[in-house]
Amino acid sequence: MISTVRHYNITWELLNEDFILDDEPVDNVNQPPIAAVLTESLELAGRLPNTALVTTNYGICATVNNKVIVKAPDWAYIPKINVPREEVKRSYTPNLQGDIPVVVMEFLSDAEGTEYSSKRTYPPGKWFYYEQILQDPNYIIFEPESGTLEVHHLDESGKYDLHTPDENNRYWLDEMQLFIGVWEGRRENRDGYWLRWWDEAGNLLFWGTELVEKERKAKEQEREAKETALKRLEELEQKLRDAGIEQ
Repeated sequence: MISTVRHYNITWELLNEDFILDDEPVDNVNQPPIAAVLTESLELAGRLPNTALVTTNYGICATVNNKVIVKAPDWAYIPKINVPREEVKRSYTPNLQGDIPVVVMEFLSDAEGTEYSSKRTYPPGKWFYYEQILQDPNYIIFEPESGTLEVHHLDESGKYDLHTPDENNRYWLDEMQLFIGVWEGRRENRDGYWLRWWDEAGNLLFWGTELVEKERKAKEQEREAKETALKRLEELEQKLRDAGIEQ
């Protein structure tokens, strides 16, 4: 499958088995849990179809002017793949094996001019790759330490446009039918900023730990309600006895 962006000849080909993928560790300890809970909350809310593919630090491939390019977003969402999952264990080629990612995310740990560069020479930077080669509709950049969030949406001219958040400081992603925003709190012994999903009604998509806690509180409230009702019944019976009324 072939397409052309400006003077770039883009082909969508399977990665050769002998292609050596980068095997470097993630840039900081915050990245894995931030990525994991984005996926977890989608699944628990029933927002992760069986045909969808969610990736973290996983190669997304294209061949540009006969040169293989592989970039690995910190998190990406692909609505539908059309091949068995066994065929995308190592890497993924959009348009050949399924949809292009509708969301790609980078959790900032570097500066403009290196991995986030928009440079157009080979190998192209991530910005250029996502915008001009993959044409991902949404490119999100998150800085976990400061909680800074940028949401860039591909406009009609094929360029990323920086979006403005709503009154709740959240961003609507039409392709996901969800809002994304920054939430501050504690999880996995980490106090800090996290990326969270909200549905169209503004309801937060919970993590598993939150659902467990919610269920625990519901059971505790139910127990307390039963104890209160029993106590009131006992008090009523005592009042009846004190009034000389036998039951």
